Amino acid sequence: MHRPSTPLNSSFGVVFVILAFLATPILSYGDELNIYSARQESLIKPLLDRFTALTGTKVNLVTGNGDALLTRLKSEGLNSPADVLLTTDAGRLYRAQQAGVLQAVSSQDLNEAIPAHLRSSEDQWYGLSVRARVIVYAQERVDPAELSTYEALSDPSWKGRVCIRSSNNIYNQSLVASMIASQGLEKTEVWLHDFVANFARSPAGGDRDQIKAVAAGLCDVALVNSYYLGGMINSEDTGEQEAASKVSLFWPNQKGRGTHINISGAGITQSAKNLVSAKRLLAFLATDESQQWYGEKNNEFPVRATVEVSQTLESWGPFIADQLSVSELGRYNADAIMAMDRAGWK
Repeated sequence: MHRPSTPLNSSFGVVFVILAFLATPILSYGDELNIYSARQESLIKPLLDRFTALTGTKVNLVTGNGDALLTRLKSEGLNSPADVLLTTDAGRLYRAQQAGVLQAVSSQDLNEAIPAHLRSSEDQWYGLSVRARVIVYAQERVDPAELSTYEALSDPSWKGRVCIRSSNNIYNQSLVASMIASQGLEKTEVWLHDFVANFARSPAGGDRDQIKAVAAGLCDVALVNSYYLGGMINSEDTGEQEAASKVSLFWPNQKGRGTHINISGAGITQSAKNLVSAKRLLAFLATDESQQWYGEKNNEFPVRATVEVSQTLESWGPFIADQLSVSELGRYNADAIMAMDRAGWK
């Protein structure tokens, strides 16, 4: 099975306990849950509908930009109707924790199901899927033997050959934060200065745009989240399929700390009126059924080691993932933003 080579500790016992928890008679929990979600409705609602079918709990979904939802939660305070915050990137979850809008959740089931480095050490949020930030390269212009690490992309040989999105993007901020956490600010600043000098163009667009730029010959390599490539490979848009067919994926840092990973995840709000069902929902999203759906629908990796991955993920082969606690991505976020700004990363 091809998956991140990490100690993602899932066992039959844990799965059984979670399923038993979900199967507990629902007469005491005939209620509603209000969810603020930074995930697109199509990427979460089918799971929520399944949760309702299993538990009888009605789910009301509000979707929006991750930062905007956090601002809304802070503004609403304890009067917020939200019970659960679902969002992408550990940096955002850390911000929510620091803003005091989440509460600690004591759940042995979740702690056993989800590896410690993929959740808050204070039990305020839990990773529910894993995403990797990878190098995509032009098949016709780049020999994969030229590739090795994120750090190596600062070498002068890559001048004018790198595409990447803006420094305002949380995924890039988290990548830089991981580098600060692992090698210190001074070394990261040196890398940033040289890396920015290798940009083929001023950062613009999203990760799909970077892949399309490589395919079009505007640059030779790009840093993207792997699920964007998966989405293009499986897209109904023939233009996206064609662009994806011209690039390949490379797992960076396989001889060192491993490829940088991040998460999508969830936490229970301080304002939650329905704590029991909120905990049930998080447990449900950690089950094999939910994890497999995430992988098939959004090309993300499961946090549970027992879950089969999709054919697309399987085709990319196994990789070693960075074991850094994703909490560090939030802890060093401000340092990363300032360092990127000093390096001229627009």
